[in-house]
Amino acid sequence: MEVEKTQENITGEEDDESKIVYRGWKVMPFIIGNETFEKLGIVGSSSNLVIYLTTVFNMKSITAATVVNIYGGTSNFGTIVAAFLCDSYFGRYKTLSIAMIACFLGSVAMDLTAVINQLHPDKCAKEIGSVCKGPSIGQITFLAGAMVLLVIGAGGIRPCNLPFGADQFDPKTKEGKRGIESFFNWYFFTFTFAQMVSLTLIVYVQSNVSWSIGLAIPAILMLLGCIIFFAGSKLYVKVKASGSPIHSITRVLVVAIKKRRLKLVGSSSDGLYNYIAKDFKNSKLSHTKQFRCLDKGAIQTLDDKLNIDGSPANPWNLCSVQQVEEVKCVIRVLPVWLSAALFYIAYIQQTTYTIFQSLQSDRRLGSGTFKIPAATYTVFLMLGMTIFIPIYDRVVVPFLRKYTGRDGGITQLQRVGAGLFLCITSMMVSAAVEQHRRNVALTRPPLGFAPRKGAISSMSGMWLIPQLVLMGIADALAGVGQMEFYYKQFPENMRSFAGSLYYCGIGLSSYLSSFLLSAVHDVTEGSSGGNWLPEDLNKGRLEYFYYFVAGMMTLNFGYFLLVSRWYRYKDVVDKDKDMDKSCDEFDKVSV
Repeated sequence: MEVEKTQENITGEEDDESKIVYRGWKVMPFIIGNETFEKLGIVGSSSNLVIYLTTVFNMKSITAATVVNIYGGTSNFGTIVAAFLCDSYFGRYKTLSIAMIACFLGSVAMDLTAVINQLHPDKCAKEIGSVCKGPSIGQITFLAGAMVLLVIGAGGIRPCNLPFGADQFDPKTKEGKRGIESFFNWYFFTFTFAQMVSLTLIVYVQSNVSWSIGLAIPAILMLLGCIIFFAGSKLYVKVKASGSPIHSITRVLVVAIKKRRLKLVGSSSDGLYNYIAKDFKNSKLSHTKQFRCLDKGAIQTLDDKLNIDGSPANPWNLCSVQQVEEVKCVIRVLPVWLSAALFYIAYIQQTTYTIFQSLQSDRRLGSGTFKIPAATYTVFLMLGMTIFIPIYDRVVVPFLRKYTGRDGGITQLQRVGAGLFLCITSMMVSAAVEQHRRNVALTRPPLGFAPRKGAISSMSGMWLIPQLVLMGIADALAGVGQMEFYYKQFPENMRSFAGSLYYCGIGLSSYLSSFLLSAVHDVTEGSSGGNWLPEDLNKGRLEYFYYFVAGMMTLNFGYFLLVSRWYRYKDVVDKDKDMDKSCDEFDKVSV
């Protein structure tokens, strides 16, 4: 990909890579600082959203959870559109600039729904059985508009921020490669730190002081994030748009279909069209035997004319082996992506129904009157991730590196697999804790009654911490492992697309979670055993739902083991350009 020059290196040819100034960690204060404030803003506006919708907009729990899942899913699926625009037209820097401004405007609009009384319904009475007035069409429309702006912002930032940070390191030096390895871990560390602050301080202000002030804080933080990011503008390495990877993928598929009746000779790349342009920036890939049907797109016939430089006269009639192998990289990842993405079905339950569990648990700290805000409990998920990532980066990886010889200690798929296993454990613990909470609520005197819910169990909310910490560690393994896996296994010009694929997986899980909640609610509502997911959890069987999700994750883990055994890492011909030592080997992966 073509790279813009910073102010210090404009003198030479614009495509002269030797004059690119990679500042690495020197520009990280701008990038990570922006990421911190941006996440504080976005998470601060949306982390307490399920409570905001039930208390201020008077929605039912199942409706609020569904809205939050759809909002989260749309935000994540929006990354694929943003990645297309980034790679085709704007580049990462411009895409991030537009997205951050949209996030700021969305945060301001969200705050206005709390500040202006006409933009939200009247407050419900606290008496049990009282009728609440729902939001009007106009109020819902304005709220949806605020969410759309946040979706545009989040959709643009998520697939570009991480690759943009990695662009600041020189991938051809050992120091640069190590920098990228460490940047992935510290990026997620900062991300979770910002979420922890949002889930404690900001959520406390929203729940106990004022929604107007609590939603104004994220807007101010988003403004600070924009200022920090633009302050480092002249120092960044800025990768220009070089064409959408979707276009090149489509071209290979079309040509392979056109030539599907041709026969391949032998199993090697001999006889196939193997043109590499002089200004080609991606690492050269070795020919592989998987998906041999796509190799037909590189069969040169008498009708395939070439230009003087050797390039095809009509690129929709002939593709090179390199182009075919790049598409194979994408296709090989997809079965792994599906399994890794389903991890977030379980993760989402810990950020929605755990909040509802805490509302009907004893949230007091000690014998005092201070109560932990319900949404703040998810901070323990972030805490587990935040504490584990530095330990993993500084202790576990160096220890494993001595025995495996890999820069990352273990392969990315082994890391993801460990996270999937812990995910199952977290859901089993969640089910056991909920069963205990419900039994205490039904057999012991309640502490009171939660508005529009039911009796508050005398079980301490601290019992919810183990399941959240386990899920946080699982995300540190599976989440970070996924992002690193996609980044390294995709061709260099598809890295924004790789980032969007990660978030599309989360989006898919959000939609599937919404469907799962609705299906379980509808199926069990009229059953003899009663509704599993009613407004009052004491009258439901949430633990059955958690066991059901744990069973799904067990089946998914088995599927992940199969596709991991089948997967082949990207094999780079020029190892100096390889981003991962583990990718030099063309062997099966043990998970």
